[in-house]
Amino acid sequence: MVPYTATLDVDQATVWHLSALLNAERRRRGTRTGTRSLTCYKQAVLILRWFRDDTAIEALARDNHISRATGYRYIDEGVDVLADQAPDLYEVLEHARLVPQDPLILDGKLFPSDRSAEPGPTGKSDLWYSGHKHRHGGNIQFLSDARGEPLWVSEVEPGSTADITAARLHVFPLLHKAMAGGVVTLADSGYEGAGVGVRTPIKRPPQVDEHRWHVDDRAHNRLLRGLRCIGERAMAVLTGRWRVLRHTTMSPSKIGSIVQAALALTNIEKQNR
Repeated sequence: MVPYTATLDVDQATVWHLSALLNAERRRRGTRTGTRSLTCYKQAVLILRWFRDDTAIEALARDNHISRATGYRYIDEGVDVLADQAPDLYEVLEHARLVPQDPLILDGKLFPSDRSAEPGPTGKSDLWYSGHKHRHGGNIQFLSDARGEPLWVSEVEPGSTADITAARLHVFPLLHKAMAGGVVTLADSGYEGAGVGVRTPIKRPPQVDEHRWHVDDRAHNRLLRGLRCIGERAMAVLTGRWRVLRHTTMSPSKIGSIVQAALALTNIEKQNR
């Protein structure tokens, strides 16, 4: 083993913010002073190293002279504490309703994971395998603003779940109510049939040649796609900053909490700028 010095490119204010959240969680649990292997500050650094650099938990545990099991427990605790700070869908939609702004953008993303052999509903394929993306992972629905800033992320659904099915479970119950208040949402063709207020591309009738298709319909689709594609930046913001999101080796059922925690970290960094 060769020791070396490294620098974590995370603001000191973010470390202290997370440290305060961990301290509050320890008080809530009634943890006695001096009974933990790491201080809240050192645990915060460990958690941020995992999120930022996707450092192996075994390496994090070794660097901090703790067991592998303790390392996993500290990471799980940090994920849960941060996920609790993630924006609530009701709050996001209420703000969009009260503060006039450009349309929201709804989309879904498959976050890759290791193979999970849990059988799907038909028994012919794995539950967490996406036939559309041809890989295992978890389906996360998200809302972003017109600038591509992430606003909200959902709980995880298995990779075999279609976007519109996941949206019906996690988004539409509240989104449809917000639409009555004037909130407009843009989405891709995968959300066709979502209902009033969700703008999706107009589907060209199969008997109509593309060049003979009405110019208004073509213009509508080009404009919608031009606006909607900006929403893809939201997930690029998260996966670009927090490398642990690019592939998880944990249970795919934890993907939702991990992505919510990453969104909370992104918001904390914005507040501390």
